[in-house]
Amino acid sequence: MKQNIKTLTIHLTQTKTQKVGTLAIKNKKIYFEYDKAFLKTGIELSPYKLPLKAGLFVCEDDTFEGLWGLFNDSLPDGWGRLLMDRHLMGLGVNPNSLTPLDRLAYVGNYGMGALSYEPEKEVLDLGLDEIVLDDLAESSEKILEGSADSMVDELLALGGSSGGARPKVLVQLSHDHKQIVHGKQKLKEGFSHYMVKFASSLDSREIGAIEYAYSLMVKEAGLEMPCTVLLEGKKGRYFAIERFDRIDDTKVHMHSVAGLTHSDFRFPTLDYDDLLRLTLHLTKSMVEVENMFRLACFNLFAHNRDDHAKNFSFLMDELGEWRLSPMYDITFSYGPGGEHSTMYLGEGKNPSKEHLRKLGKKHSIKDVEDILSEVESSVQRWNEFSTLAGVSENMKKAISKALN
Repeated sequence: MKQNIKTLTIHLTQTKTQKVGTLAIKNKKIYFEYDKAFLKTGIELSPYKLPLKAGLFVCEDDTFEGLWGLFNDSLPDGWGRLLMDRHLMGLGVNPNSLTPLDRLAYVGNYGMGALSYEPEKEVLDLGLDEIVLDDLAESSEKILEGSADSMVDELLALGGSSGGARPKVLVQLSHDHKQIVHGKQKLKEGFSHYMVKFASSLDSREIGAIEYAYSLMVKEAGLEMPCTVLLEGKKGRYFAIERFDRIDDTKVHMHSVAGLTHSDFRFPTLDYDDLLRLTLHLTKSMVEVENMFRLACFNLFAHNRDDHAKNFSFLMDELGEWRLSPMYDITFSYGPGGEHSTMYLGEGKNPSKEHLRKLGKKHSIKDVEDILSEVESSVQRWNEFSTLAGVSENMKKAISKALN
């Protein structure tokens, strides 16, 4: 294997590509400097932890192994990291010898969002055209169990740069939802970029149908949700969601709350009070603050307690304007210790409608009662949406009981 990467060049690619700056590592410390030309753009990619200014930055924060959140958002965690480590072990490389810069070099040009990293360590191009979801799901299960490493390279090439614990692949899906091809190619006519998710070892076999039902419920609650579809295989049903970090083939800069604020998403450290304040400061828009409040209401009513800092993101356009991203990773969940990962004015275990009212009042939300009513009404239609998604009667009743 080549020796460890010492420096990386970062680019931002939207309708054009711009050099952002250079990352370097020395004596286990990571440094960054913005490119002089990029400083003139005035674009703040990460305003709180890596503000746009001249000079050498050193990362004194160890939240992401000494890496800034802006770049850590490009790295896989959970499933993607497992795949990368298995792939490297297959090459005789000790994954523990890799620095964050090495891992970014493996991501290269194929990370989520609009940042890319040079030089790339390795480009996996397996020439997969036709994709069989059942085979990928079966291999994912075996890899999670540790019983086999079949198709590790294929799965890595199809989505090893994506975050989250559940197995997933990044593909192109035809508009009639009948054809699935490899995502790492120029967008084919009549196709869109999608992410397809499989069950993890901790998930119900019905997780795809449940998440699809929740996506319908989210839309009914007045929140922005990408296009979603439940894909039918011979052995299973798989939830697919259109990628919002791509508009056709144009990349969109995205930044998670975890990355923006250096919040460790593995621990419950956030409050919706923080999120609403952050939303106003970043977007300067009360419309976006209301959207975040509506999401807080939905997560409470719909029992989505896996509401950690990586499950909230913002998108930035080419003018540097920010907005809340469409919704993602929203489904029924019990959360850590049965609590919400993000608290409601200090309450994580049993937040109530009263907490939402106080939260809304504190942040000058005008139509608190209307929003509460609209979101609650959408969640009360769980039986309707779960029937449309084909959720089993037992699972439907179990979730219904928790929602009431």
